[in-house]
Amino acid sequence: MKRQQVIRTGERPYCCDVCDKTFVSKWKLKEHHRVHTGERQYCCDVCNKTFLKKSYLNEHHRVHTGERPYRCDVCNKTYVRKSDLNVHRRVHTGNRPYHCDVCNKTFVKKSFLNEHHRVHTGERPYCCDVCNKKFSTKGNLMAHQRVHTGERLYSCDACSKTFSYKSDLKRHLLSRCKQHP
Repeated sequence: MKRQQVIRTGERPYCCDVCDKTFVSKWKLKEHHRVHTGERQYCCDVCNKTFLKKSYLNEHHRVHTGERPYRCDVCNKTYVRKSDLNVHRRVHTGNRPYHCDVCNKTFVKKSFLNEHHRVHTGERPYCCDVCNKKFSTKGNLMAHQRVHTGERLYSCDACSKTFSYKSDLKRHLLSRCKQHP
């Protein structure tokens, strides 16, 4: 399929009939529609995870290959995606462009601000399917689920005691583990 060349005029004449977002080409509009239909036509041949765009699948493959081609020129930390490197650079520049209109706390990423808003709204959209306890972040839900599975990801290097939560390991280390030098 040959794509039409788009002349960059700033015009966005193609409009989504679901959310009114506009696009420069019919092809971009068609690609966007997958957000609403849930269609994910690109599948990873390693783990079967599916993606909305081929570029997302190509990026995902780096998870399996370990490739991290984007490197911070300040601290040498590496990233899978260029966008993640760009966000990381804000750590060095101090640029925190997203701020909470309630408490003025600032964030390097819009998604961090959106997650923070739940502090003020009390929203807890993530629910444990075992005990129905609700959480404000997906990460907190995933950590909680280890209570039910018994999984213990964190261990003391000195005494080999294991913990479900990183905070419990830290507390253990601060309590001066008897085996620690």
